[in-house]
Order: sequence, then structure tokens, then C-alpha cells
Amino acid sequence: MNDAGAPAIKQAAWAAVGRARPHESATLHVLGQATYTDDIAEVAGTLHAALGLSAKPHAHIVSLDLAPVRAARGVVSVLTVKDIPGTNDCGPIIHDDPILADGKVEYVGQPVFIVVADSHDNARRAARLAKIEYEELPAILTPQEAHAAKSYVVPPMRLARGDAETAFANAPRKVAGKLYVGGQEQFYLEGQIAYAIPGEDNGMLVQCSTQHPSEMQHVVAHALGLHSHHVVVECRRMGGGFGGKESQSALWASAAAIAAHKLKRPVKLRADRDDDMLVTGKRHCFYYEYEVGYDDAGRILAAKVDMVSRAGFSADLSGPVATRAVCHYDNAYYLSDVDIRAACGKTNTQSNTAFRGFGGPQGAIAMEYVLDEIARNLGMDALDVRKLNFYGKTERNVTPYGQAVVDNVIHELVAELETSSEYRARRAAIAAFNAGSPVLKKGLALTPVKFGIAFNVTHLNQAGALVHVYVDGSIMVNHGGTEMGQGINTKVMQVVAHELGVDMDHVRATATNTSKVANTSATAASTGADLNGKAAQDAARQIRERLAAFAALQYGGEAGDVRFAADTIFVNGMEVPFPALVQKAYLARVQLWSDGFYATPGLSWDAKTMNGRPFSYFAYGAAVSEVVVDTLTGEWKLLRADALYDAGQSLNPAIDIGQVEGAFIQGMGWLTTEELWWNPGGKLMTHAPSTYKIPGVSDCPQDFRVRLFENRNVEDSIHRSKAVGEPPLLLPFSVFFAIRDAISSVGGHRVNPPLNAPATSEEILDAIAFVEAAAAQA
Repeated sequence: MNDAGAPAIKQAAWAAVGRARPHESATLHVLGQATYTDDIAEVAGTLHAALGLSAKPHAHIVSLDLAPVRAARGVVSVLTVKDIPGTNDCGPIIHDDPILADGKVEYVGQPVFIVVADSHDNARRAARLAKIEYEELPAILTPQEAHAAKSYVVPPMRLARGDAETAFANAPRKVAGKLYVGGQEQFYLEGQIAYAIPGEDNGMLVQCSTQHPSEMQHVVAHALGLHSHHVVVECRRMGGGFGGKESQSALWASAAAIAAHKLKRPVKLRADRDDDMLVTGKRHCFYYEYEVGYDDAGRILAAKVDMVSRAGFSADLSGPVATRAVCHYDNAYYLSDVDIRAACGKTNTQSNTAFRGFGGPQGAIAMEYVLDEIARNLGMDALDVRKLNFYGKTERNVTPYGQAVVDNVIHELVAELETSSEYRARRAAIAAFNAGSPVLKKGLALTPVKFGIAFNVTHLNQAGALVHVYVDGSIMVNHGGTEMGQGINTKVMQVVAHELGVDMDHVRATATNTSKVANTSATAASTGADLNGKAAQDAARQIRERLAAFAALQYGGEAGDVRFAADTIFVNGMEVPFPALVQKAYLARVQLWSDGFYATPGLSWDAKTMNGRPFSYFAYGAAVSEVVVDTLTGEWKLLRADALYDAGQSLNPAIDIGQVEGAFIQGMGWLTTEELWWNPGGKLMTHAPSTYKIPGVSDCPQDFRVRLFENRNVEDSIHRSKAVGEPPLLLPFSVFFAIRDAISSVGGHRVNPPLNAPATSEEILDAIAFVEAAAAQA
């Protein structure tokens, strides 16, 4: 076998990337052997904590009687804000989020004290026994109320291009209206949990279910009044995160660590689902007021929108969420003259936080709603109006924030889906069905996605990794990303295996640990595989180059001609097994481990002007959904969904398709069934599975067709792949607008249904009643 031909053939056959591979923990998941934080064997003497929560949305604490709590069964200690040795803060950006309330509470469910007992059940029962006297203060509960009161957690922001006012005034046609889109509970399978184990010399190990171990390290260190080097945070895997464990795992990590530090004993804090939902923030709900001018063909000439989110009582990540909403208002459409305003309303509710999409879905849906209205006003198919407004290739290709769209494939992608889904034929068939069906009405919609990939905050776009090659040829990789079921470890293992030319079975990924890779960014913004894959590739490349140089020295030839494939080193016409070369290299004192680093190039962002190049590239997609609605009950069913997603040159098609499927159903839940409701006293009433309705198996369409669009990233991403975590969540816009299309058919498509999200049965019935009344008056 010669060195010139064989390696290329074998490398293609043994390529570790670009192939469908099972999730690295799939077998462990199925067998119930995967270790989550609550499964970690407890150290002797472990205690259990629970949080005592506020019962008022906004009030001064007049008196706090904890004697009944201390006297309860199994209670070891009760801690208040006075017991925090360091800083009473767990806010990720603005330090306005106390770990424990200090004299004032700002939402129902805010932690006031920590109970530590001999069991989880005893701690939780004792936490209910406190006697708290409040002096109530006025409470703001909705984003509309916050906007009217100019109550914000950060200053309002504005992005303007051109002269939207003049363009709107001169537009031959105009549409204006209001829209409300609700929030969403992350509803991860594994709730918030932290296990803090004190060590020598003020050391603290925190095993934590978190998307951001480095931030947990900082928060815990500050809370304990220690340095970061005193604190190690580790996370092997999460049972889901969806953004809810990016910043808000900090409260649980710091509370457990404070108790462990105080008592010098291990402390576990595991939230029950009710407490978890009461305490933690959700996806931001948004309220919009919009005005758009357009021409007779349906092309947008001017767009103005004023959107306000329910931020909750503290800033958390509301500012960046609003920024991304502003930057995704355009979605896939060129907007020449815009005036986009966004505010983060301060409300006496849970502090809302990151959620898959991070404001992008909330920004984009407002534009889709407008285009849907324009189409109906003109008597056109909404798809034709959407296509008319798409970004161009060489002109009409600069976003309102100044970034050129250089990788635009939306035209080709939508055309492919339009054909494969038989959109036009189904549109005609649905019209015929509706004409003969007075009660059941069908609807159809095709919606596109353009989603920017990178953290809006430039410095967060960095990652590190460690790769160790052991003497037996096995490989260990550690990186700064966190595994929450999305397959980041699998993809990083594939990258390392590919770089070293070995089978993936020889590679193992270990728990994310702040003592191994420091100063990491959150696994968020769909950047996990992009950043950490590149960092791991960098580390593996350095080892490969060292081994190649050693192989050339041992066997002759040039180092640059050495090839790694099929667990073999091809050097100077010879084949050397990978483990054999590694053993020889070790004896020759060749370094067999390396660190790697990656920082995404070419990014810039000016927060004051809201201009720059905040994204490395764009991911695209589109979906077609067909629904049937019962106009007497408001019930509906998704009959068929076709999704086409641009994952670039996919690292792992199986995992990517799974991510698209999951994102689609999760996004559908946000827009249809998952309703958050607070009572007039400010208490979240949908705080359990019994009252909060995520989609079930029966809600998935029987006909669900998901494919990946053949493409290659124009940017130098990891193996020219594209991110797949967040963008597909926008695909089920098609479900929402298919429902709206079905409702619209009740009035012969002459009336725009005022449909808010989530489109619950009640919301659907209200919209149907409006359409029927308006059609009767026409």
C-alpha cells in the first residue's frame, strides 16, 4: 500500500466528522447510568438545603420570625443575608440581583433565607414555617405597565437606519397594530441543583448543573469573599438547560456554597419543580406596537416597532436579549428604513433570563406577523410577499445594524422546500377543503429563518480545550463547553478523533471543570461546538504536528507528508499503528498533551450606535406547516411539518436533525400551548406540570419531515459546519401562522385575525369571533 493513494481512501472511510454518530452518552442515558448532579455519591455528613421564599411581589420585610423553622424536625441551621461572608449578589452583568432578600422583596418566590437540614424533605417542609410580616408596596406585573411607568432594568435602546418617519409617511400603503407574545418556561428535565463540598484552606468544590461553570466560580468566590482559585466548579452533564442554567444556576450554586462554607459540611440544594418555576426566570414575553409602510406589490418601505419585554425585577441578561431581538427583527428581509426601539420593563416578577433563541425569536416573529398582514391586505399568498422582501445577494444585502449578508442561501433553500413540500398544490387543496367544511378549517404557512451566530458581546467568543494522548494511544479531551444533551461532547470528540486520524472510540470527553480550562464562556448563543470544537482542534493539531515530526525523524520523509487515518500513521511508504507511534514518542520525550484556544475573528459591536459585525455568519432554514382548527372549540392539530435547515457541512447529521426536531416542537409549544399566568397578587400560577402545558407526543405531527440543506459555511467554522442549537426554534413560526391562516379562512381571508401567542384554544376562539364579526360587517 503506497503512501500517496491509501491514506486519502482510508481517511474518507474513517472520517470521524460529517457522519451520523450516536450521542457519546446515549447508552448511559437509555440504561439510566448517566451521572447527573443528584446522582453523585454523597460525601459522609452531607446536609440538604431549601430556600424560604417571599409570598409578596413587592414589599418591605417588617419582621422575620425564623424560630419555628429552627425548631422543625431535622433542621441544622437557618441562614439569612447576614450569614453571607462576601457579596450578596448573583447578577451576571449588573449587580442588582441579591442571593437573599435584604429588607425588601421584589417578586413572589424571591429567596429570603436558607434552611439546612438532615434531609431534603425536612428542609423543604421547614422552609414553609417562617412567619414573615410585610409592608406591601405597589407592584408592576406586565411589560405594558412597566413601559407606561418608564420602569426599566436597563436604559431603552434604539436602532435606526435611513428615515423611517418620512418613508412611512410617503408609503402608498400602511399597516399598524399591536401584538403580545408570551414567555416560556425552560422546563428542563433536571431541575436546578448544586452540591457544595468544602475542602482544605477555604477550598470549595461545587458540583453544579450549569451552562456556565466559570461564572458560577466567580459568583461563589464573591459570595464567600474568596478568590476564584479557591473555588472549583464541575459539571459532567445537565438534564437540559435551554438557557435557564446560563446565569440562573448562580443562585443555587452560591446558596449551597454559603451553607457549606458556614457549616463546614457538604450541602446539596435541589429545587423541587414548583420552587424551581417560582424562583427562576423564563423566556421574556414581548409586547409590540408596530407601523409598517409598503407598496402595492407588498415590498416593505419603512418599518417602525416599539417593543418592550417583561424583564422581571433585575437586569439579568435582559439587555443582551433585547439587543438580539433588535438585531433579528429583520429576520430574512431587507429593511431600508427602520426605527427599532426596545425596552426591558422592570416588573415585580421572576427575573427573566436566557432561553433558546435569546431574543431572536421574539424579534423575528414581529416582522413575520407584519408580512402575514400585508399579504392578507393585498390578497396575496404570504409566501410570495416573503420572497419579494428577502435579502438580496449583491444588493439589498446589508442589515439595519450594518453587517453585510455574504452567505445568503435563503432563496435556494426556500425554493427547494417549496417544491419538496408541494406547497402550491397543498395550498389549492386546502382552499377546496375549507370551502366545503364549515367547522374544521385547515391552514398552511411557509416561514423562513435567518439567524446570526456568535455572542453579541464580542469578548465572549473565545474557548479553550485540553487534549491528552496517553501512552496506550487513548485520548482524553476536556473543553470549556457544557453538555446538556445537545451533543457538544460528541462533536468535540469527533473533531479530535478526525484530527488525529483515530476512531472515535479511542476518545473520551471528561466533565467540564474550571480547574482544567479557565475563564470559559457560557455554552450558549449556539456557539458551543463552534468555539470548543475549534479549540480542541487546535490542541489536537499541535499534538499531531509533534507526532508527524517525530515520525519523519524515525522513518524518514517530510513531516508535512505524514498522514493520520484509520488509527494508522502513514509515513514514507510505511504504516505504523497510532498506539505504537505514541509509545515511541513518549520514550523519546515528545509532549503528548496540549492546550488549544480559539477566538472568533472579525467580530465587532458598538452598543451605543448598535452597529457592527456582531455575527460570524448566518444560519438559514424554512418550514412548512399544515394545521386543522376546530372553529367551535379552538382545538387544533398539526397535520404535517416539513423543515429544511442549513447546518452547513454538518459535523454529525444525526445529532443536527435531532436538534432541529426538538427545537421545532419546543418552539411550537412556546407559540401555542405554554402559557405563563400570574394572578393579581403577582404569584405565578402555572408553576407545575399540572398547570403548565408543554407539548406531548400526541402534539407531534404524524408526518414530520426534517432534512438538512446541502451547504458549506463560507466562514472558517469548524469543518465548515453551522450552529444548530437555537435557529431551528424559529421554524415553528410556520405553525403559528398556519393557525392564523386557518382562522382567516373563516372570513374568506379578508380579515386579519388578532392572534397573540401562545395561540391557546381560548386565544383562537377569540380571534375567530373577531373575524366572524368583522366579516359580517363588511
